[in-house]
Amino acid sequence: MKYQITREQTAEYQKNGYIVIEDFLNAKELEHWRTVTEDAVKQRLTERNGLTNQDSPGYYSQVFIQAVRLADTHVGMARLMFDERLGYAAGTLAGVNGIRIWHDQALFKQPYGNPTAWHLDDPNWSFHSPDAISIWVALDRATLANGCLWYLPGTHREGRYELSGIGHNIGDMFHEYPEWKTRKAIPAPCPAGSAVFHNGMTAHGAGANMTPLPRRAMTCAYMPDGSTFNGIKNVLRDDYFASLKAGDILDDPRQVPLIWKQS
Repeated sequence: MKYQITREQTAEYQKNGYIVIEDFLNAKELEHWRTVTEDAVKQRLTERNGLTNQDSPGYYSQVFIQAVRLADTHVGMARLMFDERLGYAAGTLAGVNGIRIWHDQALFKQPYGNPTAWHLDDPNWSFHSPDAISIWVALDRATLANGCLWYLPGTHREGRYELSGIGHNIGDMFHEYPEWKTRKAIPAPCPAGSAVFHNGMTAHGAGANMTPLPRRAMTCAYMPDGSTFNGIKNVLRDDYFASLKAGDILDDPRQVPLIWKQS
């Protein structure tokens, strides 16, 4: 795993709000991630436990198969997600001294799947932080044809935390941010095994999959250690959510496990 981060990569990430790291996984690691992710998603779809968007047919069930918090129920996925090296890479890019998992999720854009509308991640989460960061690991080659990610560089320094859901229309976000509509979007195509890191406030989307093959990715959203509760439930367990008040530090190891701490 190419988890060591250079100063140049950190500077690029901090400037643009995202970075593509090619060959993040070697060939053997990539095959293992593919096998584990496919098995975890298959298990989740069989259980039909409400943690997949396939239980709610609609537009976004035709954008991708989305399976959230797979590490909770799949031992192999937990081993992948709790890898300290992932936390080190994310924490180094974000410039924080500790990284907790917010949630993992598999995103499989199906053949001829719909585009993913422009959106911000962090306003939806139970904490707000300018240093929130996610990793998106390409299990298949991501191309312009099959729905690679697109970014609006620099928007992580300008976005607001007001909740605005991801819409069916690809440009709905621009109702909230009309000043961004004239920005040039940058695609992030990458080979399989690449990792794309992006800030939780960086505007991003993905094109349609115009091919007869799936475009699979395994992702994880990270929360800087010490982040506090903002009142939004999102993926919090019912009992944990009920125990919190705004301003409380989110540190339940079952909900937000700490995977890296700067020594």
